[in-house]
Amino acid sequence: MEKRDLAQIAPFPQATGHEPSTVTGCRWLKVPSYVDSRGVLMAAESGSDAIPFPIERVFWIKDVPVGSRRGGHSHSTCAEAIFPLQGSCRIHVTDGRNHSDILLDDAQKGILIPPDIWCDLYDFSKDCILVVAASQRYDTDGYVHRYEDYQRIMASRHHT
Repeated sequence: MEKRDLAQIAPFPQATGHEPSTVTGCRWLKVPSYVDSRGVLMAAESGSDAIPFPIERVFWIKDVPVGSRRGGHSHSTCAEAIFPLQGSCRIHVTDGRNHSDILLDDAQKGILIPPDIWCDLYDFSKDCILVVAASQRYDTDGYVHRYEDYQRIMASRHHT
């Protein structure tokens, strides 16, 4: 996978950390793994440590062309749990103050993206498959798609 300077592909400042905990509400999620002679079974349940909210929607992201990005938005009320089932990608998250650049490359380890966190996925490996569990059904009105709008919204919340 080609390494690129984040400033070339993202409109926000360089990450202040490489752990999700540097961004408000973001954290690692771990799915239990059961291994025996038949292979590996991993299972996550709604309301568990792996997915700490009721699941209303599940979607997959795959076959992302080289150099393409996904995400590039925040949700005003929806939380997401993102797991790399196969391959890898990077995710840049920010709460408007803190930024973190995280490698997703372990199917047993995902990231919690709470509401009001800007999320940008990039550097997808050719074989990357992500599964995303969401706390709400799809609602186009629940998205902020422009980073400049997100910055303005978060700045107004930090000043009140």
